[in-house]
Amino acid sequence: MQDRVLVTGGGGYIGRHVVRSLLDLGHDVTATVRPGSTSEIDSRATVVSADVLDPGFDVAVLAKTPFDSVVHLAWQDGFSHNASSHMAQLSNHFTFLDRLVTWGVARVSVLGTMHEVGYWEGAIDADTPTNPTTLYGIAKDALRRAVFVHLGDRAQVQWLRCYYIYGDDRNNNSIFTRILNLVDEGKASLPFTSGTNQYDFIEVSELARQIASVSALDGVSGVINCSSGVPTSLRDQVESFIAEHELPISLEYGAFPDRPYDSPIVWGRPTITLP
Repeated sequence: MQDRVLVTGGGGYIGRHVVRSLLDLGHDVTATVRPGSTSEIDSRATVVSADVLDPGFDVAVLAKTPFDSVVHLAWQDGFSHNASSHMAQLSNHFTFLDRLVTWGVARVSVLGTMHEVGYWEGAIDADTPTNPTTLYGIAKDALRRAVFVHLGDRAQVQWLRCYYIYGDDRNNNSIFTRILNLVDEGKASLPFTSGTNQYDFIEVSELARQIASVSALDGVSGVINCSSGVPTSLRDQVESFIAEHELPISLEYGAFPDRPYDSPIVWGRPTITLP
């Protein structure tokens, strides 16, 4: 069944892949981008330039009739975990989502993050308690709580919790991006931690596939893990990346201490089974 889907943040690192995945599933996709954006988005999508987080934004200008579903990915400074913008924009996210549901959108999927949980050892599931330690995690956690309380009885609400994302690394801001930049600069080594911490790494195209698949499901709501479900050491993941891309760089293990607030091992327990 073809849905009319709105993807906010459609020009972002994750958004471009989600737009493509939804189109591949046969949906009619409208993607919003920030005014002035030069992001390349799949030509099959309708692209709208709009600041959806403007407090005065009228959601009805996006289409003549409400969308069947919305995937809300737009978020400022997502790679800067203690930027003040996370808290400053929190009410604008809430207002925008409220206006969408009031307009008549029946399904709302919002991108979450494992940073809502804070320090945790072991598997994370839908019922894992949250104790965020960054402004990014605090803002996401507050929005998660608010949308279920305020919108849960008026729409199907999904909170799509993602983990450590890699892939399309020239458009990312991860350790993998840093390695590529260092190689470009002619550097032969990277000062590193012990690399023993184990995380749930997910490739961005697989994350997009999961988001697109889950957001189209009727009757599925709540916190949903979009993850690999498998913990992998940072050391193994980075070494694999270097080998796969045949990069002339090595890691200086132990140059930096492991951060005490980083979980030694954490992963997302899959919430539902996807095709």
